[in-house]
Amino acid sequence: MSSAILPELIKAIFTHIKFVVVAVTLGSIIAIVLASILSRFKKISKYVMPIIGLFQTIPGIVFIGVLFVYTGMRPKTIYIALTAYAIFPVLKNTYAGILEVDASYVEAARGIGMTQWQSLLKVELPMAVPSIFAGIRMSTVYTVSWAVLAAMIGQGGLGVFIYRGIDTNVQETILIGAIPSAILAILMGYFVDYLQTKFMPKGLTTGGAQHDR
Repeated sequence: MSSAILPELIKAIFTHIKFVVVAVTLGSIIAIVLASILSRFKKISKYVMPIIGLFQTIPGIVFIGVLFVYTGMRPKTIYIALTAYAIFPVLKNTYAGILEVDASYVEAARGIGMTQWQSLLKVELPMAVPSIFAGIRMSTVYTVSWAVLAAMIGQGGLGVFIYRGIDTNVQETILIGAIPSAILAILMGYFVDYLQTKFMPKGLTTGGAQHDR
């Protein structure tokens, strides 16, 4: 790799990280709030969850293309797209994690006078932490790969090298973008695991129920 490329590569890595961190953070907040609400309205959730899941089947390049028509060639386009795709893995795992909390704990919370929302915040969500972070980890890894599409509309990231390599048919250039992307996905996955240990309530272990890990 030429030393002249190094500054561009470093900039691309930081741009990629920024896309992922912002999208996963916003997506996780939206997902956890939505899952919490849906867990209180199970009749509605059986219709909402499949619809959101169906959205995930839309190819990222198509969604970004549609957004591009309305939001233009701006970072906002990428942030909206990546945040939207980051939601479902966290939503699915959070919802499942809340529903799988042992009913005896919920009944005990109600028995000491907690409302259903107090029970959610103080009992069910804390006990669903392993499942929530499994979803965040999966969302993070996916978003690292989806962020490659930012280069498609000139917004930088490691996809710049991948698309450049494809256009020029130079495999080394493709690898300059692909290898750091793979390493970044692994490292950010481990970082999410570290965060889980910090948010894990005392008395729980990471061996709890985890979905789609």
